[in-house]
Amino acid sequence: MVERISYEIATVFGGSGFVGRYAVRALAKAGYRIRAASRRPDLAGFLQPMGNVGQVQPVQANLRYPDSVRRAVEEAHVVVNCVGLLASGGRQTFQAVHVEGARAAARAAREAGAQQFVHISAIGASAKSPARYAQTKAAGEAAVLKEFPGAIILRPSIVFGPEDEFFNRFAAMALVSPVLPLIGGGKTRFQPVYVGDVARAIAAAARGEGEAGTVYEIGGPEVLAFRELLERTLTYAGRERGFISLPFWLAKLQALLTWPLPNSLRPLTVDQVRLLQRDNVVSVAAKKEGRTLAGLGVTGEETISAIVPGYLERFRPRGQYSHYRG
Repeated sequence: MVERISYEIATVFGGSGFVGRYAVRALAKAGYRIRAASRRPDLAGFLQPMGNVGQVQPVQANLRYPDSVRRAVEEAHVVVNCVGLLASGGRQTFQAVHVEGARAAARAAREAGAQQFVHISAIGASAKSPARYAQTKAAGEAAVLKEFPGAIILRPSIVFGPEDEFFNRFAAMALVSPVLPLIGGGKTRFQPVYVGDVARAIAAAARGEGEAGTVYEIGGPEVLAFRELLERTLTYAGRERGFISLPFWLAKLQALLTWPLPNSLRPLTVDQVRLLQRDNVVSVAAKKEGRTLAGLGVTGEETISAIVPGYLERFRPRGQYSHYRG
């Protein structure tokens, strides 16, 4: 149900991606006309039923090509950048997407006269991080704020939901492996946040709920160690598996040995192992300064136990819905 009728246009880069599709839904519900910008709009037709007839329009745009970016933001009131990479490869590199792509989107939004620019980054973004992912996320934030000083930046922890790359990946690993890896002993802490809550934060920022030029750190209601997340994954998938503790150096070596494989087949990259060396939770400073979900007026966050069991059910030994059959 659309909350209000508006002629304002919201362009969502990465609109067909994991976070982007939920952002499209939330913004459509808020009454915006949506341009869902993606490299393959022909594969984004599933977005159209998320709004009223004609409210959601997939359009072609690639952050590596500024002309396509400028076309996508013409007359837009709100621009949201949800494009990001978990692993770098080919022409889709961290530098090209996280930094230059973010810069191009923010510049085009400013030149088009957009009123709001919302950029999705990640907790842990830092020029001092050992991970290239986090380094380029930080550089991308700086580029965005230089081009669009009033932008609002959202840094989520691990984002979970039916299409996620965390719970689904390890549940799939449990189908074929007798053990799951505890990288660094499984002690790294995370604050997973539901993708729908991230989308609510995006819509709130688009409405002007946040403070311009501010970085918000987005985490869910629970802080859990990596081991606890894997234990829950196994429980929800109905699998009994052991754990093997891998020191960080050995995990990096293992990642190096799988380097020739496509990213979709690699358990983890070296860069992702580096990310696991630091906790991924909302900082004390962000809490004190109100730079959290609550600071954007988003409350009642969904828990892992309320969402994840539903989509990991398909990994159960006797298949999805097996517990209904007795």
